[in-house]
Amino acid sequence: MSENQLKEAAKNASKHAYAPYSKFKVGCALLTKSGNLYTGCNVENASYGLTICAERNAIAQAVNQEGSIEIEKLVVYTPTATPTPPCGACRQVIHEFGNPTIVSFCDKSESNSHKASDLLPHAFDLNKD
Repeated sequence: MSENQLKEAAKNASKHAYAPYSKFKVGCALLTKSGNLYTGCNVENASYGLTICAERNAIAQAVNQEGSIEIEKLVVYTPTATPTPPCGACRQVIHEFGNPTIVSFCDKSESNSHKASDLLPHAFDLNKD
């Protein structure tokens, strides 16, 4: 699956976001190592701490369908002038499922690409000595 297809899927997912408070509709598309595509959007709550980010929503969808997953690529769309990478909580959750390439893009033509380990270099990991 091409990066452009993932970008299109992420942007389409953002159309389903529930963002009545911030109006910040985020979409995410991820590709698992097994070749499956999953999408997610943010779901806000009046108690902001209970908001579910698009990235964690997509990951939950993938785990629900496949069980144990490894993410190959994760693409995040934000309706902004510059790309917005995943928040800290999402970076930690992404780390749990591999060290994928993370692509952030926006309404302009600009996009950023990073390995998950570059965005969260000292991730919490129970398996490390």
